Amino acid sequence: MERRLYFLVGDLFGNTGVGVLAGLTVTWLVGDTWAIGFGMVIGMCLGDLVALVAAGVLSVLFGAMEVMLPIMLTGMLSGMLVGMVAAMSPLSAGVAAGIGALAGVLVLSATYALNAHLTAGHE
Repeated sequence: MERRLYFLVGDLFGNTGVGVLAGLTVTWLVGDTWAIGFGMVIGMCLGDLVALVAAGVLSVLFGAMEVMLPIMLTGMLSGMLVGMVAAMSPLSAGVAAGIGALAGVLVLSATYALNAHLTAGHE
């Protein structure tokens, strides 16, 4: 993975942005009358759709392979989390965006940590 500041900032904004957009999209559709499992599945699908569009746009700026894994995982995870929470109780847009942004930061941190572990001693 890239270590230059341009790519680090791009990864950070890309992942948090996808998390926020996925969270807002899911909270717009999933309501508190839905079953939790169904809310998670629909949230995962919507999050992946949001991430797929964003990955297509961001891959032009930051590289396809470097962007695809963390952004798709962020979309899926934030969609599932927001779908689960929205199915349990009414959820405001701000809370949904916060959950999505947090998921984006966690996925990006885990991706960089795993990459550092896998490439340790090879550089």
